Amino acid sequence: MTEKKRVPASRRYAKRSQTAEIWHRLCKNKGAMLGLLIMIVIVCIAIGAGFLLDYDKDVIGQNISQRLQHPSWAHPMGTDATGRDMMYRIFYGARYSLSIGIISVLIALVIGVTLGVIAGYCGGVVGEIIMRGSDAVAAIPSILMAIAIVSAFGQSMLNLMLAVGVTSVPQFIRITHAATLTVRNQEYVEASRCLGLHQWQIILFHVLPNCLSPIIVQTTLRVASAIISASSLSFLGLGVPAPMPEWGGMLSAGRSYIRTHSYLTLFPGLAIMITVLALNLLGDGLRDALDPKLKGKK
Repeated sequence: MTEKKRVPASRRYAKRSQTAEIWHRLCKNKGAMLGLLIMIVIVCIAIGAGFLLDYDKDVIGQNISQRLQHPSWAHPMGTDATGRDMMYRIFYGARYSLSIGIISVLIALVIGVTLGVIAGYCGGVVGEIIMRGSDAVAAIPSILMAIAIVSAFGQSMLNLMLAVGVTSVPQFIRITHAATLTVRNQEYVEASRCLGLHQWQIILFHVLPNCLSPIIVQTTLRVASAIISASSLSFLGLGVPAPMPEWGGMLSAGRSYIRTHSYLTLFPGLAIMITVLALNLLGDGLRDALDPKLKGKK
């Protein structure tokens, strides 16, 4: 029998597209795949809760006769001070926590990437104004700024998203600015200028696509930070108003019973911890998969 020829690693990778190669590297990272699996489960729970649960009856409906029941077969995570099932509220609360985290980061992404790529590509006075303004905003503690925004505009889910999003803008400006500086003088950008393309065409079709790798990683990690920030504001009473089942608000409601009914804070805290851990694992895996220095090593 003839021995099979071993295909060199360079040829194996050459057969894959860039997206397939990134996915291949991501699949090799067990931590990233665990984080992705956990996030898929959490997203399915968040989506399914909207179809399987009655919001008025199962989520915010009160039943005083069953208040403060410890975890049992009937109520696997117990009930709160008004008799509401904690498991139903945590499942439904995933919709609020994920929505706040994702939408607030999208706000920061749009503003931060736009300002960052302008500062990095144009430079000069415009770039200096944008970067110094970003430094000024970043110098203010994020939780303090978020508290000031929510206090000024009022307590609502929209204002909470806005507050968390604004505090994340400087991080996106910095990372986009740094990535733009590395590509703005590359040969393909110079060729685009020689072809007479408009500056905005060069930015949108040549500069920005080559800055996406660090932006994608930063987005994943910032969603985790945004969930923590939103939960912190809700814990302080400045987040999603009651009785909406947001995880931080549930933690705040259960702190009065932490000595006698610790499950009221245990399960919401675990939900936040598991979600943030999964996003961090996925973000770390994406950083390794998108790093061109690791190409061909795995």
